[in-house]
Amino acid sequence: MELVYYLIFGGLSAVVALLELSKNSEDRVATSTAFNSFKNNYLVVYSLMMAGDWLQGPYVYFLYSQYGFDKGDIGRLFIAGFGSSMLFGTIVGSLADKQGRKRACVTYCITYILSCITKHSPQYKVLMLGRILGGIATSLLFSAFESWLVAEHNKRGFEPQWLSLTFSKAIFFGNGLVAIISGLFANVLADNLSFGPVSPFDAAACFLAIGMAIIFSSWSENYGDSSDSKSLLAQFKGAAVAIASDEKIALLGAIQSLFEGSMYTFVFLWTPALSPNEENIPHGFIFATFMLSSMLGSSIASRLLAHSTPKVESYMQIIFGISALTLLLPVLTNFLLPSAGVKGGSISFAGCIQLFGFCTFEACVGIFWPSIMKMRSQYIPEEARSTIMNFFRIPLNIFVCVVLYNVNALPITVMFGMCSIFLFIASVLQRRLMVAAESHKTSKFVML
Repeated sequence: MELVYYLIFGGLSAVVALLELSKNSEDRVATSTAFNSFKNNYLVVYSLMMAGDWLQGPYVYFLYSQYGFDKGDIGRLFIAGFGSSMLFGTIVGSLADKQGRKRACVTYCITYILSCITKHSPQYKVLMLGRILGGIATSLLFSAFESWLVAEHNKRGFEPQWLSLTFSKAIFFGNGLVAIISGLFANVLADNLSFGPVSPFDAAACFLAIGMAIIFSSWSENYGDSSDSKSLLAQFKGAAVAIASDEKIALLGAIQSLFEGSMYTFVFLWTPALSPNEENIPHGFIFATFMLSSMLGSSIASRLLAHSTPKVESYMQIIFGISALTLLLPVLTNFLLPSAGVKGGSISFAGCIQLFGFCTFEACVGIFWPSIMKMRSQYIPEEARSTIMNFFRIPLNIFVCVVLYNVNALPITVMFGMCSIFLFIASVLQRRLMVAAESHKTSKFVML
């Protein structure tokens, strides 16, 4: 393996270790024993859930290609997943407010395990079914667990500030450490032990089953609006009214859709971007490096969120701006360092530059997750939290489906350019959110 991979991985590891070891008392939050027990239980479950998701990440595209499907076929499979998340996932995820968040988390486990099982079949229809199930599971992963956590945190009377601590730790471990281990473990299973690209999906199913057992045994149920008289349609209408009547919620939804849409497009594009001429790249190791970058971002976010300044609405403008620049790199390198067109070999110089930029983008992702969770906990009403969060995913899924549908028609540089523009727009909207939040606080102060 080329030295560049080890240099980037080693450098990132050193920076993360330095940041964690250099934390002082001002960077740490004093908490209670009861909260620590609650937090640790959630972190274990969340880490297992994310392990079930991350183990699949490095080999989804590769597995489909090994079954003989081209980029267009694979694009349609991805579209099925995002479309399912938009249509079915929104309904199933919104039921969490009415039927219970714990039940929705268990549903996530069952649905994703079934999705993993379908990966054993090379039949396109079976794989399509797996993507549909995976889309439903994704909606639940990014709404039900957070909704359960916020409601349970408030129900137990813990300090509101402590919620940020759980968010940052969840991303540090679930989207960082666990993701790194998952990437390396997937690489060992599929390549080193020669079990093949389907083996990480089997491992994922096992971790999901363990997490489901812990949820069954240690979590209590909580709800949003569990009124029997309130139909699912009424929930949707209530969520739509909340979004339309509160500029802050609408802006938050637009920002989340723009960033996550770019992020999920990046997930599809990073493999062909780094190996445009079928260069031999270590997918699992690169994936682990991306997750280490995300871990670095979450470590930075934990420090930022532990202090009252700078406010999350302020520093996220800069993060979105940096993200826009990093995804513009493939466009610039394609223009300044055109490919020689020679098939095979090791990663190119342009690929190395892009890899560094992608790692920076993943660090921004690590900052984004706990920060957006913090803002959602502030602005989204509790009674319709899961419903509104799944509403946010509708434009996200439409955007990704449109991009993937045109994956063969649009050059990869055009798609990266689009993502860069959307991230710049997110930065502008974040600025507007900060102004709206400050204006709301000022008006409340005047009324008092």
